[in-house]
Amino acid sequence: MKTGIIFDMDGTLWNSAEQVAQAWSGITVPKLGKAVTEEDLYRVMGMPMDRLARVLFPEHKLEEVMAVSEECYQAENGYLRQHGAKIYPGVEDTLKSLAGDYPLFIVSNCQAGYIEVFLAYYHLESYITDHICFGDNNRQKSENIRLIIERNALDRGIYVGDIQADYEAAVAGGADFIHAAYGFGAVDAPVPGIRTFSELPELLRSLTV
Repeated sequence: MKTGIIFDMDGTLWNSAEQVAQAWSGITVPKLGKAVTEEDLYRVMGMPMDRLARVLFPEHKLEEVMAVSEECYQAENGYLRQHGAKIYPGVEDTLKSLAGDYPLFIVSNCQAGYIEVFLAYYHLESYITDHICFGDNNRQKSENIRLIIERNALDRGIYVGDIQADYEAAVAGGADFIHAAYGFGAVDAPVPGIRTFSELPELLRSLTV
């Protein structure tokens, strides 16, 4: 049986809220008259890009916000490409270890280029077999989880994420779920979980025997 491990990004592999807030505010303050804070981003982490825009800037027309958001995403990718963000302890060593036993994937609701920036900054490209995000094809996370499973011929996908929406997307996409409990939220379901990323290999051994 071919089992693949699929990862969420924010709240699972790293926390980029501080860096993204800085990059976005440089665009949104002059163009929309509003700064973006870390707290704002914690409220919208995991949302598709169009919904995120509505929540952050409800006082503006969606078309206007989406146009500005495109500039923000480009600024964000550029900032992260130079500075990185707060990768969670154990991620690099654990991905290296897991890649010897499982194909590894990333599925996120982020913009195009965001996953690539993360992988390049930490030199993790060789450990990730495939990845896809909302910005690549405008599909919901559940659809992209299913797409990863299908195009990589997985018999079983296990999605690792940190919030309720990740759990719901995994179920809808045909994957099992592991809760990254150190991340941004709780999950209202009896699912296996990890308190640190480094616990993942041991948990996977118990789930895949």
